[in-house]
Amino acid sequence: MSPQGTPKPHAMRTARPADHVDNGFYGQDVISVRQFSREKLVYIFSVADEMRTLVRRFGSADLLSGKVLTNLFYEPSTRTASSFMAAMLRLGGRVIPINEVHYSSVSKGESLPDTVRTLECYSDVIVLRHPEVGSAQIAADYAAKPIINAGDGQGEHPTQALLDLYTVQHELGRLDGLKIAMVGDLKNGRTVHSLTRLLSLYDTEFYFVAPDILRLPADMVAEVKARGHKAVEVEDVHEVIGDVDVLYITRVQKERFTDLAVYDSVKDHYIIEPALMARARPNTVLMHPLPRVGEISYAVDQDPRAAYFRQVESGMFIRMALLAAVLGKA
Repeated sequence: MSPQGTPKPHAMRTARPADHVDNGFYGQDVISVRQFSREKLVYIFSVADEMRTLVRRFGSADLLSGKVLTNLFYEPSTRTASSFMAAMLRLGGRVIPINEVHYSSVSKGESLPDTVRTLECYSDVIVLRHPEVGSAQIAADYAAKPIINAGDGQGEHPTQALLDLYTVQHELGRLDGLKIAMVGDLKNGRTVHSLTRLLSLYDTEFYFVAPDILRLPADMVAEVKARGHKAVEVEDVHEVIGDVDVLYITRVQKERFTDLAVYDSVKDHYIIEPALMARARPNTVLMHPLPRVGEISYAVDQDPRAAYFRQVESGMFIRMALLAAVLGKA
């Protein structure tokens, strides 16, 4: 799916299989959350609900039997890579995992377009993580098979944002009328960038909590306000903890810093502990895209409001839904 929602060229010139489902996603890329409307989110979330039921009742299905996914990861990943693998395997498909790209032909100078055009010869869909902003769109421009963006540098992480939004709906039962606090590394956090854009489709109040050097980019704050949303920037989490429905915590991303002394000065700026959670609402949802590096105390894990591992499980259901959708089986 392109940002405008137009189909990829191959989808127009290749006859569609007789058993495909014309769902608006078939044969398309998933590059940015900007592609999603509220109607499309309702569709994907409803399919994810079906996948949740399928896994809990039967464990797996053969919906994608005969299909092959290539996981192409230029950056380290545990959760996203394994989540996509689990999603494909649960649906009866197979996976080609490529996690150490720097040891492959890329180290010989092969370009990203040539890499994806080679790998699509072996597979039906490619999941790509790359350190450069815009890399997923470049891959999509050259590939005939669907490309799913699993994170492009400081740009976007659309499937994480989808699973985050799905988790909020699952935990609170609604997406409109919520107050959301984003806390931590808002400058480098691509999960924050993508989730903010998705939440902007709803009646949302935003509270962006970060030290000055990690504030959300000014253009994103302006974008949120231009859409008519309340957007408050503060540094002290205590100012908002008692007023929000969702507390979304992110780690300070060490790999994005060129000066480790600067990283050390902010890495422990926010630590969520039981004493702080005692000031939150009884139904506040505590979320984190993981991995955490000390910003949430392990003592908080037993708090029923801590939803980050439920987030992980929701991610598999969302990715099952997306894979089935772009392959015309949902």
